[in-house]
Amino acid sequence: MGRAFGNLTRVRHVITYSISPFEQRAFPHYFTKGIPNVLRRIQASILRSAPPFVAFYLLYTWGTQEFEKSKRKDPAVYENDQ
Repeated sequence: MGRAFGNLTRVRHVITYSISPFEQRAFPHYFTKGIPNVLRRIQASILRSAPPFVAFYLLYTWGTQEFEKSKRKDPAVYENDQ
């Protein structure tokens, strides 16, 4: 009726190797090497990446406060209204 999905074409002269998923370890050295490596990389790059985030946060909060201030009405303009 046709070929099964995954065997749609025949590839010649190509050797592929694979390992069974049951023989693999899903998270090898995750806690012993992975987490300390992440912490080391964060410490190495924090001085390059944090200042722009802090600057843009301060700029955003300042801009939001100024926008809210500019939306307020001046009560002195409406003192003589009836």
